[in-house]
Amino acid sequence: MLGLTIGAVRPLDAAAMTQARELQARLTKPAGSLGELEELSVRLAGLAALCPPPLLEPAHLAIFAGDHGVHAQGVTPWPQEVTTQMVANFLAGGAAVNALARQTGVTVTVVDVGVAADLPPADGLVSAKVRAGTRDMTVEPAMTRAEAQAALEVGVSTAHALIDGGARVLLTGDMGIGNTTASAALISAFTGRDAGVVTGYGTGIDAPTHLRKVEVIRRALALHGPSWQDDPASDPLAVLAAVGGLEHAGLTGFILGAAARRTPVILDGVIAAAAALTAVAFAPSSRDAMIAGHESVEPGASVALSQLELNPLLSLGLRLGEGTGAVLAYPVAAGSVRVMHEMATFDSAGVSSKDEHKQ
Repeated sequence: MLGLTIGAVRPLDAAAMTQARELQARLTKPAGSLGELEELSVRLAGLAALCPPPLLEPAHLAIFAGDHGVHAQGVTPWPQEVTTQMVANFLAGGAAVNALARQTGVTVTVVDVGVAADLPPADGLVSAKVRAGTRDMTVEPAMTRAEAQAALEVGVSTAHALIDGGARVLLTGDMGIGNTTASAALISAFTGRDAGVVTGYGTGIDAPTHLRKVEVIRRALALHGPSWQDDPASDPLAVLAAVGGLEHAGLTGFILGAAARRTPVILDGVIAAAAALTAVAFAPSSRDAMIAGHESVEPGASVALSQLELNPLLSLGLRLGEGTGAVLAYPVAAGSVRVMHEMATFDSAGVSSKDEHKQ
């Protein structure tokens, strides 16, 4: 499935984008006055190969959950059991992302791709565990190539299932204690930036823990870096397996699945940004399906979005994860498309345009 999915990712449709720009020029507003929303709507038209593009509703958030062997290196004070406890909180509807999803009309699904504990069946839970957490990346690869590919396939199949179920936009979410460490390692590998530049404070660690976190990432990259020989994009599966998380792999597949179906996917924070870089290494045109939901305070997120040339829709100082930033950005992205469907043109509204005034 992964190979077929990557092969199905295609560039934007130029004709639809031209039509979208022409339509934006006819709408009753000064040209460019909706700023980034105008360019986003044009890109979404190119993605759908249709002008105007389909309305971005319904919306569906998938929270990929997994645990991390690198937790043993003391990169966070939070116990690993919190991953399992937060999954239960999501399923009970008690997390911040649940409240925000109810506010914005977003449906939530949790995907267990690698939680260390066994989770009982529950409504809203997809049980697709590849393994019970990754291995310690400072000692050995976090996953085998087969495990990383299996987690990618989980993400692809999740995207297809949600789109087949009617979703017209997908949103990324994540849960996994220690996953900002794996995110920084992936971002460092794919951008070439030093771990000290891309590693943040995650859940609010202190300065000594942050220094240890940076050194842990440097050690992991020094151990595994020779396997991709200074060209991580030549073998993104090797990078993902070496220093990524099961939820990163799931999210990467999720993004690729959305891109293959020409369906936009709204990225959350640094975990999604790391997965987005990985997805682009597999299929460069997958970038065209991505919408950067917000500017996370995690430095690696800004580095990743800069490399992806994606401008975040919101800047709210968020660092919670879960998909909260993607959910908050959803109405903004959806509004960029609705404007094209419902805003009057100068002709239809009987409003004089600037060019008519010149005449």
